[in-house]
Amino acid sequence: MPRRRERAAALDLRRIRLTAAAAAVVTVGAGLGLRAVGTGSTAKYGGDALYTVLLLTLVVLVAPRLTPLRAAGTALAVSWAVEFLQLTGVPAELSRHSTVARLILGSTFNAPDLFWYVVGAAAGCLLHTALASTGGPVREVGHAAG
Repeated sequence: MPRRRERAAALDLRRIRLTAAAAAVVTVGAGLGLRAVGTGSTAKYGGDALYTVLLLTLVVLVAPRLTPLRAAGTALAVSWAVEFLQLTGVPAELSRHSTVARLILGSTFNAPDLFWYVVGAAAGCLLHTALASTGGPVREVGHAAG
């Protein structure tokens, strides 16, 4: 019986990771689509929110046992850390030499971005919680929901 439970938990983790990977692809697609059709504040701040949603999906991919709140908190902390790193000028310098660095690190600090990262973390947390509560592929594995 314990082996059956272990196999079921391993399958659940695999399902969670596959769902997170699919969500990451969808999030990148949404971000590129928003950039292609959106303008001004909508594109900018929508992209900020999606940045944190993408980080949340990557956190779940790496650590599928985290609760939705912890995964969202981790993604938000990374988003804020990257934004505050922009105060140093290091991301701006790296962004001058690399498109990838510009996409990941940005270049200049913008205080309103901090709010939109919270929006992205909250939206991602709500979606993750909804999937977990339906017993779907991201339900809690190995410990109580919370």
